[in-house]
Amino acid sequence: MQLYSRSAGSGLPVVLLHAFPLSSAMWLAQREGLAPVCRVITPDLRGFGGTMLGDDEPSIDLMADDVAHLLDQEGIDRAVVGGLSMGGYVAMALCRRHPDRVRGLILADTKAQADPEPARANRERIATAVLESGTGILVTESLPAMLGATTKECRGMVAGRVRGLVQAAPPAAVAWAQRAMAARPDAFGTLRSLTVPALVVVGDEDELSPLPDAQAMAEAIPQAQLVVIGKAGHLSAIEQPEAFNRAIAEFVKSLD
Repeated sequence: MQLYSRSAGSGLPVVLLHAFPLSSAMWLAQREGLAPVCRVITPDLRGFGGTMLGDDEPSIDLMADDVAHLLDQEGIDRAVVGGLSMGGYVAMALCRRHPDRVRGLILADTKAQADPEPARANRERIATAVLESGTGILVTESLPAMLGATTKECRGMVAGRVRGLVQAAPPAAVAWAQRAMAARPDAFGTLRSLTVPALVVVGDEDELSPLPDAQAMAEAIPQAQLVVIGKAGHLSAIEQPEAFNRAIAEFVKSLD
């Protein structure tokens, strides 16, 4: 699978994997803000943005293999790999399947535990609904929880941009990704065996992957630091890009 990607900057490669159901378009502020510090590579995961979906069965592991293939294509042996939400699941799968490719790990607004049965059932419900009647259910059900209270109250342009990104998601990719996420395994074993430094980032208003989830991941990783971003919800990189970029830049510089 050829992943479409956008890149900026030079130096240490940092691959940022987007949230569900967005695309690499969400990383605009990171490509602009982090380019002086590192080489930012932001792929569209399978089915989203400019990347085709293909015919494979839904799998987070497959998405991780796609990223390893992208590194091969770019001539990169090891990169800092970061992901937000679904992108975090893919980043953790990459650490399990291709640990030799990871120079450092960034986990933002994500969680390491597998979905409990009610969450898996809800993902299947949404996947079925999207295939039957389009992505409107994401706008009514999923979008409100993706943004923090401060963004919903004070950042109308940000909320509108996220809404547009959600509405642009192809229904087939949405259903495929929901089923892939539902089937993902617990990742705490992978985190405990990490031999590279990690940064865990969470918005203090994140309702979907709240602070306790971030703390649990940071405690499991041998070399981890935790950064809490104020007045940000689940999409901290979009809601508070300056604070998010500052945390990433400091982490990347510490790896030199």
